[in-house]
Amino acid sequence: MMMMIKKAGEAEGYDRFQELKAFDETKAGVKGLVDTGIKTIPRIFLSPEHRAMHHFSLNTNSTIPLIDLRATRAAVVEQIRGAGEGWGFFQVVNHGIPRNVLDEMIDGVRRFHEQDTEVKKAYYSREMGKGRFRYNSNFDLYQGVVVNWRDTIACDIAPCSPPPDQLPEVCRDIIIEYSKHVVDLGDVLFELLSESLGLPSDHLKEMRCTEGLFLSGHYYPACPQPEAAIGTSSHADADFLTVLLQDQIGGLQVLHENQWVDVPPVPGALVINLGNLMQIITNDRFKSVNHRVIAQNIGPRISVASFFRTNLGAGEAADVVYGPIKELLSEENPPIYRETTTNEYLAYYFSKGLDGTSGLEHFKLKA
Repeated sequence: MMMMIKKAGEAEGYDRFQELKAFDETKAGVKGLVDTGIKTIPRIFLSPEHRAMHHFSLNTNSTIPLIDLRATRAAVVEQIRGAGEGWGFFQVVNHGIPRNVLDEMIDGVRRFHEQDTEVKKAYYSREMGKGRFRYNSNFDLYQGVVVNWRDTIACDIAPCSPPPDQLPEVCRDIIIEYSKHVVDLGDVLFELLSESLGLPSDHLKEMRCTEGLFLSGHYYPACPQPEAAIGTSSHADADFLTVLLQDQIGGLQVLHENQWVDVPPVPGALVINLGNLMQIITNDRFKSVNHRVIAQNIGPRISVASFFRTNLGAGEAADVVYGPIKELLSEENPPIYRETTTNEYLAYYFSKGLDGTSGLEHFKLKA
């Protein structure tokens, strides 16, 4: 039986669970609400608690690093080291994925979400089973502090991917093609990250950090009350590394030195961010930082996030044990985190939802 915790500020007599359940059972997502012509967003999308939790100012004078992967190897390694230690985020250009593939991936996500609702319903699911394509709105619908203004398609790419005939025809070919490119780019990025840590280039790959890949295609409809909603709640990713493709709408923000920093779209660029598992294995050398997507009155905004991590229930690969890399430890730099597996880490991460708190604290060693 699913337990619901009453959120702070909820009025007596308001049954939040029933409103969540009613929204979920439409299987139409946020786009379904927008298609009805609503002018006022439902209560489940409002959260004073959420806004208070993330009340930081906006810094318009900073921007995340932009790295040209065609620069000299030494220069790229040095820039990635600085970005990993100082930001946890950077953008890359000249990454090897053709522009037409990027554009078609965005279009493929759009095509799926803009199909007739009855067609999409066949894929609606909250099950996290391996090798399955699914569509829903808010993976943490019943756990999160606030319902996010977005719908999502998702599937495992590696090590267990859906058979091609189980992928929707409107985006099947491009998911397969784009994912192959992302796997290749991931190999390059993990080599560069290894070298930036002073390790052999194959170190992170030998640790099996590249074995899992999970893809999500987000669709953020225009919101009639953007000041009262959030596209994606503040969170850090539960993986080693994320490759993000975003369209030209914008809205992504990174928390840097207690200020939100916009990540403006750069044509042809990909956003790279380091996840919690990367922070664990580097013993806080590299940072996994909070980021969010603001709701806007324009749209839809479309993005595709590719997460390098094995998914829950992905068999033996999800049971590999990860902890701080021994070569990075010393008497002056003892381990901060205990060892864990992706299965254990993701189970904890999904149980708490995108609540703005760090998933890392739970895995810190006791002083």
